[in-house]
Amino acid sequence: MYDLIVVGAGVLGTFHAYNAAKAGQRVLLLDKDRYPVGATVRNFGQVVPSGLAGRWFDYGRRSLEIYREIQQQTDITIRQNGTIYIASDDDEWTLANELYDRYQHIGYESALLTKTQCLDKYPSLRPDYVRGGIFFPQEMSVEPEQMIHRLLGFVQEQLRVDYRPGSVVVGCERLADGATVVLAGGQRFRGERVLICSGHEVRLLFPDVLAQAGLVVSKLQMLLAAPVAGLQLPGNILTGLSIRRYEAFQECPSYASISQNTPDSLAELKRQGIHILFKQAADGSIIVGDSHEYASAAEAENLGYHTSEYINDLMLAEARRIVQFPLRITKAWPGFYSQTPSEIFDYPVADTIRIITGIGGKGMSSSAGFSEEIIGQWLGGKHPVG
Repeated sequence: MYDLIVVGAGVLGTFHAYNAAKAGQRVLLLDKDRYPVGATVRNFGQVVPSGLAGRWFDYGRRSLEIYREIQQQTDITIRQNGTIYIASDDDEWTLANELYDRYQHIGYESALLTKTQCLDKYPSLRPDYVRGGIFFPQEMSVEPEQMIHRLLGFVQEQLRVDYRPGSVVVGCERLADGATVVLAGGQRFRGERVLICSGHEVRLLFPDVLAQAGLVVSKLQMLLAAPVAGLQLPGNILTGLSIRRYEAFQECPSYASISQNTPDSLAELKRQGIHILFKQAADGSIIVGDSHEYASAAEAENLGYHTSEYINDLMLAEARRIVQFPLRITKAWPGFYSQTPSEIFDYPVADTIRIITGIGGKGMSSSAGFSEEIIGQWLGGKHPVG
């Protein structure tokens, strides 16, 4: 008998397990795969609360603290090397200044960098691209394919989470005193509560719920460029298209008028959901991306599992307009994550069974803080809110 059973060991599910176990709960963490292969490992590994809005910024800010707390106990690949958004024109620079004013008001550390300061800090940027930048020194990057494995090891060894990969859950039912989950081999586990954090794969357990959830699957394309001798790209580098896309900038006073004035040269990039980010991994390779295509979660297969050379070429052309080091691509891959128009899908199947999924692209940046609040509400006798 467990206090909490979590289905899905991506970053969202694992942080729920972490926060529950840290509070003294006996936790079982189940995942259908032998190791994480979904959105948690197919991303940039950027922890960037600065791009989030509303309560998700608050969750992201708290997530930075949680990451630091864990990193002090064990190496989960956290590097506090900051985030910069590079504005490429006057409109983007206006938004950067307005966001700076907002964060100054609430005490979130940031700095405006002139064109010269940006080029001094990032000499590989093309001077004709840079108008200025806004820098967030406390933000972090991780190695996504390593972080989740190390976090899973930590919760098992230090917090006694019972993690069972390769456990395919085929049933979940309410009981008078909790709930039970059934694995494909017939094994059953009972818990006081069950939390399902399995992305759009919730359809395997509750297809009727998925039908009414409004979940959408986003397909992203990313590229890996080979290391370049002597090149250093500290932190997370986001660019003008990111400024034009991210929620935090959408809350700036000038965003409504600026969003109507997208330059013609960026129109096709915008249609393909492309905004260019760079993140240098610990081995010197550079992740470049990304793009966004969408389909209903019930029809996610329509997105395909290939990558489009047309989209890759668009991303590379824009990336080469921004940086002046050679981009020799060694790998291309798609990532998939679920999202919902209501920020996150938080649905009570029963009083002891909840589905929490559809966190979108906010998972790495905000799951730690969000799950802390959800677990705190549960232990405080309150129902989590969506």
